Parts: sequence; C-alpha cells; structure tokens
Amino acid sequence: MPEPEPRISPLARPVTSLFGVGPERAAQLDRLGIRTVEDLLRHRPARYEDRRHFRPIAELRLGEAALTQGRIVAKGTKWFQQHTRSIFEIIVDDGTARLHCRWWNLPFMEKYFSTGDEVVVFGKPIQLKPRTFDHPETEVIEGGEESSIHLNRIAPIYPLTEGLPQKWLRGLIWRTLAGAEAAIGEPWAGLAEFASRIEYEGVGLPGRARAIRLVHFPETEQDAERARRRLALDEFVDLQRQLVARRRNFETHAQALPCSSDNRLVKPFLAGLEFNLTQAQARVLRTLRGDLAGRHPMRRLLQGDVGSGKTVVAACCALMVLESGHDAALMAPTEILAEQHHANFRKWFEPLGLAVELRTGSHKAAAPTDRAANDGPMVLEASQAGGAPALASDPAPAGSESQAARQPPRPKLTIGTHALIEAGFAPENLGLVVIDEQHKFGVAQREQLLRKGHYPHLLVMTATPIPRTLGLTVYGDLDLSTIDQMPPGRGRVRTFIRTADKLEKVWAFMREKLGEGRQAYVVYPRVEETANGVKAVTREFEAVEKALTPFPIGLLHGRLKPREKEAVMAAFRRGAVKVLLATSLIEVGVDVPNATIMVIENAEQFGLAQLHQLRGRIGRGFHEAYCILLTAASKHPEAQPRLKVLEQTTDGFRIAEADLEIRGPGELLGQQQSGAPRFRFGDLVKDWELIRRAREFAQGLVPG
Repeated sequence: MPEPEPRISPLARPVTSLFGVGPERAAQLDRLGIRTVEDLLRHRPARYEDRRHFRPIAELRLGEAALTQGRIVAKGTKWFQQHTRSIFEIIVDDGTARLHCRWWNLPFMEKYFSTGDEVVVFGKPIQLKPRTFDHPETEVIEGGEESSIHLNRIAPIYPLTEGLPQKWLRGLIWRTLAGAEAAIGEPWAGLAEFASRIEYEGVGLPGRARAIRLVHFPETEQDAERARRRLALDEFVDLQRQLVARRRNFETHAQALPCSSDNRLVKPFLAGLEFNLTQAQARVLRTLRGDLAGRHPMRRLLQGDVGSGKTVVAACCALMVLESGHDAALMAPTEILAEQHHANFRKWFEPLGLAVELRTGSHKAAAPTDRAANDGPMVLEASQAGGAPALASDPAPAGSESQAARQPPRPKLTIGTHALIEAGFAPENLGLVVIDEQHKFGVAQREQLLRKGHYPHLLVMTATPIPRTLGLTVYGDLDLSTIDQMPPGRGRVRTFIRTADKLEKVWAFMREKLGEGRQAYVVYPRVEETANGVKAVTREFEAVEKALTPFPIGLLHGRLKPREKEAVMAAFRRGAVKVLLATSLIEVGVDVPNATIMVIENAEQFGLAQLHQLRGRIGRGFHEAYCILLTAASKHPEAQPRLKVLEQTTDGFRIAEADLEIRGPGELLGQQQSGAPRFRFGDLVKDWELIRRAREFAQGLVPG
C-alpha cells in the first residue's frame, strides 16, 4: 500500500494555488517576496486610509495630504518636445468641485482609467486654481459585494510592484484570510497568554490569528497598532530565542581561561596614573574582574561617551590577563587610532616590564629571533616605536641561552588594525581580545580574531552610545556595561549651527582663538570629489590656508601614505601645525588636548552619532571648546532640526536615540553590520519595551 503524501499546511502552499493567481500575478508577487500563502498574509500594509470619511474636493487645502473620491469626467495625454515628453491627466468631479490628477512621462497610465470610473484619490494639492494633484495614489472602485473591502472602512494600502493593482491585492488577501485564518497557530506555547498581558492603550495584545486579520483589516486605528505589536513580539521572541540559545550553547562548550588577577601589575599601573578612576570606571572594572574570573569566557560590550575613560579600563583588563600568563590583542579600525593606542600603552606598560607590539599594514611585528631575551624587561624595537631607541635587556649570564629556551615566552599585548586578522598574526596563548569602536567592524571580523585563540575573553568598546533596542538585538549576544560619568576637569564644549554665508565670520573667530595659542580642526565630508555643493578637503586646502594666514596648516585624509599621516599628526600633536584639515578619519583616535575649535563643513552630510564622535576630538583639555556646524540651509532645510539635537545636548545617549529615530537602524549601522536583524513588523526605533518583554519570554524557551 503506497505511503500517503504528507499533508501540506495551508500556509505553506504556493500562491499559485490561490484562485486568480496565474503565472503573471505570481511573478509580480514574487518581486515583493511573496511566494507562499504565509508570505501573503505577512505582507505588511505600508499605511492605512480611513475611507469612512472623505474630504470634498472643494475643501482641499494647499500642501495638505487628503483622501477624496469622485467620478472621472475627462482624461487624456498631451505630448511635448517631438513626442519625447508627456503628461497624462484625469479630471475628477465629486459634485463640489473638480480635481486635476496628472502623471508626467507615464502615458501607459491611460489604460488604467475610463471616463465614468469612480475613483479614490490620495495626494497633496500643489495648486488650487485649478485644484491639482501630481502623481497621486489612485484606485478605481467598482460596485458589487467586494466594495465593502475597499470602501467605508479603514483600508490597507500595500507596497506594490509594477502592474499589480492595489485593489486586486487587497481582495486577494481578504479572500485568502477567509480560507486560511483557521490554520494560523501560535508559534510557541504560552505566547498568546503572555501577549495578552502586554497592554496597548489598556487592551492586551491579541492572538496571532486575530492579529493577522487586524493588521490587514482593522476596525479602529488602535487595532492596527495592536496587531502590529503582537506580530512584532513574535519576531522579537524568535530573535531572542536564537540569541539565548547561542549564548547558552557557548557557555556549555566554552571553558574560560583562568584569569584571576593578583594585582601585581594593576596596582602599580593605577598608582602611576596622573588621575584617579571615576566611580563609573571603578564600577565597570569590578564587573570585568568578575567576568575574567568566571566559569565562562567574558563577552562584554563596554560603551561610554567620548573621553569617558574606556581605554584605561581596557588597560586594566589587559593587565589582569597578562598577570595570568596570557597574551592580549587590541584591534582598532584605523592606523591613527592603533598608533595612538600603541603610544599610550607603551607609556603605561613598559615601566612594568611588559612588551607592547604594533601590527598594522605599515608596521609589521618583529620576528621572534629579533626580540629581546625573555629574561629581562621586554620593549619594542626602534622600527616599531616610531624611531625611539630600544632599551637593552640586562646582560645575560653564561648559559642563559639554554635557560631562556626552556622558559615560556613572556605574555605581551599586540595592538593593531585589520592586520590582526591576517594569517601572520598567530599568538601562542591569546587570553583577551579587545575591539575598539566595534561599529567600524563586522560581526564576522570579530569572530575571525577570536578564533586566533581558544575561547579568549572578549571586550568590545564603543564611544558611539548604542540605543537600547540595538543593545538587545544587534549586540544581544553580549553583556552590556556603561561608563556614564566623565572625568573632572574637562573643558565645556559649545556647539553652534551656522549657515555657509557666515564662513568669513567663522574664520575670524578661529584666527582669534589660534592667536590665543589654541589649535583647531576643519573637517570635510570628501577627499577630492565634489558634487551638489559638497566640499572636498584637498580642494579647500589653499582657500583655508589663505583665510587663516599666518597659522600653519596640515592636511590629513585616507589617501595619504602612512608615513605622511604620521608626520602630519606628529606635527599637530607637538603644535607645529595649528590647524588640521581632515576628513572623518579623525573621528576616532586623535587626542590633542590643546585643540579647542572644530569646524565641520557640510555638516548635513554626517549622521548625528558621527558628528558627536567628531566633536569628541575637542574639549579634551581644560579650555572651553567650540564646535561649529556649517550647513547650506537653503539646500538642506530638513537638516536644521536634526543638527539642533547636537546644539542642545552633549549627552551621547540622547543623541544616539535621536540618530536611530531620524535615520533608522539600517543607515545607522551601515554595511559593516551584516548581521543586523530585519523585521516586517518590529520597529527598532520605538519597540524597546516589546524587545525587553520578548527577551523575558525567550529565556524560558531555551533549556539550561
């Protein structure tokens, strides 16, 4: 007897199984990512139109979006410029007035309308004499039993593709729901009851089947949002379940390296600093100490505003690992930042007898045979130390060669860029990986470096504060610590927005401050190419040099050779260069306390978080600092409210939330974060509470 064929769930059936979906419609739906019945039911409306109330054409107001309806009384296409340009127009009459609807260079639109058709029109009047919509959304309404789907209700408006009518798709979803709604079950036991306790405007979230109906055909505006939240909760639970499972699997299989610090290096390091740790730094350091001594390898994200002292905390962390006999590695996104870290860590660690190596594209680590003997204090060779002379080890006694050969190599810290990921970097006993400015690296790059050791501890640092929703999703596999306190004695940073026509006054102000002995940055969004009024640093150099005479000016951008970058940065640090013209390359890693002025040209070209990072390069000393954001207000009026956020606050966390709200997670994270989750219904801007509740529920789904 033949085996019965497995029963296919109605939701898993292809859309071609639905009445009215032939090859052409199936191809159109495929372009929208709709291949199964479930895909169709999860096709989220872009917005809703309240078709219970239409505005009469006579009451349309200039520049105000409105929904109206009427009958087509005339239509036609007019051609221009030897039949190369066209305008198609319909005239709609509702008894109160007439409305002209126009489409430029879309003559094929004529086949969609007939004189006498009843149409619903959504648009914004560009003029009132005559009343005119350009490229409005339209839908022809026919009589019959299906009219109740499209009229006298809150109607969903879906994302479409060429050739796919809005009305046809709405009708298909209505009919499909009628047949498939009973097959929609809950994804996890207990979630429906859990969701019912999450209220929106006093009412709990519905079950999944009810949510899918209401997201398409809500009875009230609140229904649509309540349904969206329930379906978003499902998405968030699925993601959090994966994150919890990954973390528990990691903790099951990963044995932590023993890094119980005895403070023999940490104590003298802290005693040698010229400042005391802030309470926030000390609190975070206690947490990290507990992580390093724990049963599982540390996986922690450390965030703190620009200048809050994350590097010192990372140094203490590295010392604890070095005390335990393990190597440490710190990866930075740019050579400038890597070199600055190298200089700082050498200053801190070499008095403790520790080696600090630099490995970047232009600085290769010395071969093991070239290193100093292991029985004396180890330091870097001159080639790695920017030309500084090497300090010799103590003279080796007779027979020490065989003794040194028997001794294990001393643990060391290696600082570098992406060069640390390359095959040439093979530490023998990697105990800690520190990644600075995590948002500049992809998740895959982080994992590549971790695989250089056997479950080393991981400390990820960022000075770009992470919005809470991203902290629970994109970085949800990491524990989170925050340094929320700035060291005392920093100069205040004041921010001003100025239009491009005030540039001469800006130069005059800068000359005044330079005359007082201060230094400055001028930042541009481009290196060479210019377009649409966006300035480039190389093209503006001579003009700025002339405007700021007699003060010496340096140029820094990513296309310079490494030695040229080093030379100009060294000159700026020692004060020989008073003004540094640069691209956003200086966003991280440049620390010159005497630099108190920053002018950012075409500020509208940068994101808020990036502008905040750039601004963090000033105000690092005791003097008051000034950040001036120059923008072409006439060309970019929308940029003014966004830039106002920076003028009003220096709180990086408020800025990060505003940046997420304005630009969205996709643009904010950029291409580096290929692992960023994508949701149909979830909103990383406003769904913080839902994500938190989803994490709570997911904890109970994963055993362990």
